Amino acid sequence: MNKLSHIAFIMDGNGRWGKKRGKGRNFGHLKGVETVKKIVKSSIYLKIPIITFYVFSSENWKRPKKEISFLFKLIKNYFSREIENVIKQGIRLNILGEKKKLSQEVKKVLKKSEILTKKNKKIIVNLAIDYGAKSEIINAMKKSKNNLNIKNVEKNLYTRNLPNPDILVRTGGQQRLSNFMLWQLAYTELFFLKKLWPDFNSKDLKNIIRKYNNIQRNFGGI
Repeated sequence: MNKLSHIAFIMDGNGRWGKKRGKGRNFGHLKGVETVKKIVKSSIYLKIPIITFYVFSSENWKRPKKEISFLFKLIKNYFSREIENVIKQGIRLNILGEKKKLSQEVKKVLKKSEILTKKNKKIIVNLAIDYGAKSEIINAMKKSKNNLNIKNVEKNLYTRNLPNPDILVRTGGQQRLSNFMLWQLAYTELFFLKKLWPDFNSKDLKNIIRKYNNIQRNFGGI
């Protein structure tokens, strides 16, 4: 069996899922949150130490303003209502991303959630919000400019002190990284599913882990 410390998810397909059912993209985003909750519970059960969800990319600001407003209202309301349950489950929340364009209200809710869960040890859940890997790498290089090397760049990434993902799961049928964790995914095993994110479930996760355990990981060696 391969060591499994970290799984990352590109949660593609929420909008398409909602539209296919004639209920709109926002309905798909609501269902997508339910899937996140299920996958977090499954990850705790499977004793996966760290998971990361690609929630909102730096490119997602190009989307319609109404959809962006709905997404951040969804994020804000979830943490306002569910933070006690998050704490009880032993989840430590960690926000990755620029955060500059976020409203003060959203920033406040996210920061409070990080502070309230910082002592939890059952699982780390990273949420990549207003995240873009290219900007992350450039910023890390700028901070390392006096002594630019791999080790110093990694010290200045959002994921400093965390292991790189062992597995990346992307739902929705597309086979691309979409500016997500470009540095960290250098030796990650990639799994692309046609299934849309709201249909992703614990059985899918277990199947991926089973396949991952059958992969010989050489990291450039033999």
